[in-house]
Amino acid sequence: QVQLVESGGGLVQAGGSLRLSCATSGRTFSSYTMGWFRQAPGKEREFVAYISWSSNTYYTDSVKGRFTISRDNAKNTVYLQMNSLKPEDTAVYYCAAKRYSSSTVYASYDYWGQGTQVTVSS
Repeated sequence: QVQLVESGGGLVQAGGSLRLSCATSGRTFSSYTMGWFRQAPGKEREFVAYISWSSNTYYTDSVKGRFTISRDNAKNTVYLQMNSLKPEDTAVYYCAAKRYSSSTVYASYDYWGQGTQVTVSS
């Protein structure tokens, strides 16, 4: 079993920064792909970024150059550094873990955190 707990969300003005953290429990963290997804009210859950077990990263086009995903296997933690935030980034952000190959599809992930709210004001 893998458990994930997100933190670091909050309210920030457009152009500001936030760093989200996802703390995991379980002994298989280093072998999982870790992803970040977000969901705004009335919208489907949207892929944001992933980092594979080999530290390969991939981002959705709307966050490229602004967001950075990273992982610290010694701390069993994955991060999402969000810079130059825009109002369109407002959503609940979820951390997820996936066995086997990497994916941008939320239904393919095996474990999910509870989510953390990110609100960007203009």
